Amino acid sequence: MLEKIQKALTIRSVTIREMLAEALGMYILMVFGLSSVAQVVLGRQNFGQHLSINLGFGIGVTLGIHAAGGISEAHLNAAITITHCILGSLPWTKLPAYLIGQFLGSFTAAATVFGLYYDALHEYTKGNFTVTGPTATASIFSTYPAPYMSLPGSFFTEFLATAMLLLGILIIHDEKNNGALKGTQALLTGILVLGIGLGMGMNTGYAINPSRDLPPRIFTAIAGWGTDVFTAGHHWWWVPLTAPILGSLAGVFIHKIFIDFHNLPVTGSENEKGQRTVEVS
Repeated sequence: MLEKIQKALTIRSVTIREMLAEALGMYILMVFGLSSVAQVVLGRQNFGQHLSINLGFGIGVTLGIHAAGGISEAHLNAAITITHCILGSLPWTKLPAYLIGQFLGSFTAAATVFGLYYDALHEYTKGNFTVTGPTATASIFSTYPAPYMSLPGSFFTEFLATAMLLLGILIIHDEKNNGALKGTQALLTGILVLGIGLGMGMNTGYAINPSRDLPPRIFTAIAGWGTDVFTAGHHWWWVPLTAPILGSLAGVFIHKIFIDFHNLPVTGSENEKGQRTVEVS
């Protein structure tokens, strides 16, 4: 009976399987990340602080990569997926499936955390969900710039943080150089995200990922926070969509210019030449 059910439910389309893997990986990432933010905010920092949020997202990234890595390579980030398409390592025809999976996982994770902390949200806000003010809670789900930040400064923060994300990922996976030991890449990527949060999270909340920011923002607009989620922070919402894509491309460019283009594999003739030199010596 179980075999019949499995046979009936098994999906043979590689693209659909990749979409589902991205959805699950993104869901895991976001549930850990958003719930850690909710606990810090709604618990009035009695149940965690800024480090808790960074750890939550780092753990979520690690587990999300383990969940999806063997099927879709666990992009879990629209900026990374678009960069792969631009570089030619992923067909453009697969872009919609990857984005749909990521957005679906992120949106449902926001809904899950909303349900998980629904009572706490109402107790904290007295039923008045706001984007700004002393009891603002929209930042539980999406990122917003700090009050002192200008729009250009916010854009640069997201650009640089995402460039460092991609640079770190490429270093971790660079087998021609000093790449990470097999099996440790997911953990190191989680630590990388933790490091970005610790060092570059104050200005904008380090979205570094359109798939992390837009779907929960849409959810909050539907769930009671209204259109203020798109107008707050000088109409900040478009920055986490564009700056990470440009930052991702910049990170790849930096790695190629400083490392990858020059780190070519040694050819057979060069090996032979080197051996002859040793023998003559």
